[in-house]
Amino acid sequence: MTACAIEPSADPGDGGAPLVGCSITAEGAYAARLARSGGGAGAAWYPERWTLDGPEPYAVPLPGNQPEEPGTEVQPMGDGRVLVHRVAAGRHLFALLYPTGPGTGELPLGAVECPADSTGMRLLPPVPGGERAYALAAGPRATVLWRIAGGAFGPERVAEIPGRCSGGAWLDRTGRMLAVDRETGGRTKAVVVDLERDGEVSPLLQIAPDSDDRLLLADPDSGLVLIGSDAPSPGRERLGWGVLGSTLPVRFPECLRMPDCVVTPFAVQPGQVLTPERCAVALRVDGAFGSWVGVWRPAERQVRHLPAPEGWLTGAGLWTPDGELRLPCSTPRSPCGVARLVAPDTADAGGADRADGAGGAGGTDGAGHTNGAGGTGGAAGTGGTDGERPGNPEAATPGEPGDGPGAADTPAAAQPRPVPLQQAPLARLVTK
Repeated sequence: MTACAIEPSADPGDGGAPLVGCSITAEGAYAARLARSGGGAGAAWYPERWTLDGPEPYAVPLPGNQPEEPGTEVQPMGDGRVLVHRVAAGRHLFALLYPTGPGTGELPLGAVECPADSTGMRLLPPVPGGERAYALAAGPRATVLWRIAGGAFGPERVAEIPGRCSGGAWLDRTGRMLAVDRETGGRTKAVVVDLERDGEVSPLLQIAPDSDDRLLLADPDSGLVLIGSDAPSPGRERLGWGVLGSTLPVRFPECLRMPDCVVTPFAVQPGQVLTPERCAVALRVDGAFGSWVGVWRPAERQVRHLPAPEGWLTGAGLWTPDGELRLPCSTPRSPCGVARLVAPDTADAGGADRADGAGGAGGTDGAGHTNGAGGTGGAAGTGGTDGERPGNPEAATPGEPGDGPGAADTPAAAQPRPVPLQQAPLARLVTK
């Protein structure tokens, strides 16, 4: 079976991953997108804000004094305003838009110069709470983290991170811990930036010394993280999952491998504080016949494939705590709509309870094998005492759901097994 490519987030128009149709606040109250008026050569782009937390969704157009460029970034804030990121004359321009009577009010926030050797600047995902907004400006040797909104004096430099950074996911509900994918020495590893410690950087993922390990999505409530790594299949990135603070290594379920597809996780069910294995994960699946929605839980051995609703703003959506997936849609008949899909709950409740426990240090896994805490990648590579085949994250402990064959199927290999997330420094800073 051919492994899917797991694509990272990309700047608008760079030809990388499929672009998200809109951006949604962390709490799901507002969304923003670029809408298009007219057709043909006379078509024009303008920002549009959606309100999602009322009885019915509705859209408010926010056209400025001139049409927007197709690559303009828009992001909703927690108070209903919309942050706009424009590029003009070698400068990144930021402003907040808001409805005012029949027109659009605009509050300029300032500009950031584009260095000659910069590879671009892009907004990070919406911050929990919606009061602040951040952006990454990546250079050839270092990346600058900027606070765009929520500061006292417009755009402010927060930290300079060695290496070229991409991606971005918030690991807590306060907007303190930011995970980014950092490329140094030809390898990409996810690191965490502590915004309350002047941008202090510490490792997050170290599955194997020579692997590329990226964080694709994180749920602050349960600690569930979705990971893209080529550790189990060198040269081929695969989709895996883990839990912050767990004593078990990252796992790469066979059901997440699909032939000739691009799989992108875009939403995790919140509120499952003690049961990360039951969190529903929404997947965007792109294949030869278009895009559709996949729904998967770590406790399950299968992905449920669902047709994309008509007009889906592809790649955008959010879960409610009770398991309803909401997908924003726009069609000529219904320019502002939300399709609601209810994911069937897992029937293997016992397997979910066995899969990872509460993630405490020094606990036991579902087969009764001890998973020791602490140590380094080299130390973790010896033995295989937790029932996993060293060097193969696919091999699950007997009795664990959805992660491939057990260690008893093959003899132990010489390669080190993946380092559990519990051994990363962040596991001691972030609690469930």
